[in-house]
Formats: sequence, structure tokens, C-alpha cells
Amino acid sequence: MHNSSMPSSPAHAAHSAASAPTGRGGNTQIKELLKSFGLRTSLIRLKVIDTLLSAEQQGRTVGVRTVHSHLQELDIPLSFLSVREVLKRLCSEGVIELQADKTYALSQQALAMLSPYRYS
Repeated sequence: MHNSSMPSSPAHAAHSAASAPTGRGGNTQIKELLKSFGLRTSLIRLKVIDTLLSAEQQGRTVGVRTVHSHLQELDIPLSFLSVREVLKRLCSEGVIELQADKTYALSQQALAMLSPYRYS
């Protein structure tokens, strides 16, 4: 019987570890964030928020192309348009903000909710 919660191979396990969220709270904290904004959890939302959190830790913002490229590196097959739509939705709900230079960053409210978990 296959256990879907277990990695199917060492390569998969390494990939999973490499793509894990950066904060100690991991996906749990991002899931709570989404729930607090009235949004359902999805892999794409988790990864987009994780990408924005990583960028924030590095003191930068990211555009649609950067997020899309990062997701492709993680083998998450999503079109550029789908990534853009997810970013727009997160923006409309107040989770992220569109900057003047057309990049995205986590909102102050989202950062405040994630701040205890931002740094490992």
C-alpha cells in the first residue's frame, strides 16, 4: 500500500526538503494566514506566499515572472497566466500588495501574522 505522505524516492525527499517553507512554522502558519483572510489552502497559494516570504527575508520584492520561474524550478506546472491570477487574487484579498514597480510583497498584516515564524 502506498503512503502518499511518505516520499517515494530519495530524490523526491530531497526535492521536498529543498522546497519546504523557510519559517519554523512552515506550511501550518501559511495555512492559518490564508484561513484568516477567508481563503482556501492550495499548493500554489502556499508556494507563492513562501516565495514572497523568502524574498521579504532577502529585502526584495518579486514580479510575476520571478514567482513563475521559481514555481517552475520546484516542478509546479502552472502557466504564467495562472500565477498572475493567483497573485491578483491574493492582492485583492489583502494578503499581498502590488508595489509601484509592479512587483509584489506580503502585506503588513500578513507579515505581522507570519513574523514569529519568519526566521529559522
